[in-house]
Amino acid sequence: MTAVLFDMDGVILDGPGTDPQVYADAADAALAELGAEPTAAQRRDFSNHDHERIRTHCEALDIDPARFWELKESYASRGTHDRLRSGERGTYDDIDAIRELGEQTAIGLVTNNRQETAEFVADRFGFDFDVVRGRDPTFEGYERRKPDPYYIEDALDRLDITDGLYVGDSPKDITAGRAAGLETAFLRRPHNRERERPPNATDEIESLTELLSLVD
Repeated sequence: MTAVLFDMDGVILDGPGTDPQVYADAADAALAELGAEPTAAQRRDFSNHDHERIRTHCEALDIDPARFWELKESYASRGTHDRLRSGERGTYDDIDAIRELGEQTAIGLVTNNRQETAEFVADRFGFDFDVVRGRDPTFEGYERRKPDPYYIEDALDRLDITDGLYVGDSPKDITAGRAAGLETAFLRRPHNRERERPPNATDEIESLTELLSLVD
């Protein structure tokens, strides 16, 4: 059996990634829960993802960096979910093709986004994925994001499948999919319309509906 695995941001969810303000708000919430009072410069760094700076600032503020990171990831998921519930962030109009494809083959969601959010998206939008894999809420989990194939390979292991197709909207998706031994489909969306097709992409598609004829 083969599988078709999908990236999430820019494939299912509108836009290529999480709004930076979501992370800024999440960092503030995590710091407040930990009782930390950072400087303005430290607060800016906490809203980003530079692990060295975060660890340094956590040491200065006497807080556990791993706990801060876990809390920040959790609050970022809550913020993302609120935006999805309110309609502030939407989905693309061709995602019904994923549900239709699931009637003929195994399907999965593999994203650099957080595991909590990946599961939320699958549930909220009614996808019956055979596997859902997002990043773990740890420093190590963040470092395993694509183009590292770690999460794709883990999803394949859970499915007990070794071949299939990975659908993504960025070069790092294609690199990770190929590194995991999969064929790849580079999906055109408004945000990547002018980007050159990655040379290692197996296919290029304009809509998810094309997968219905592409996948046997």
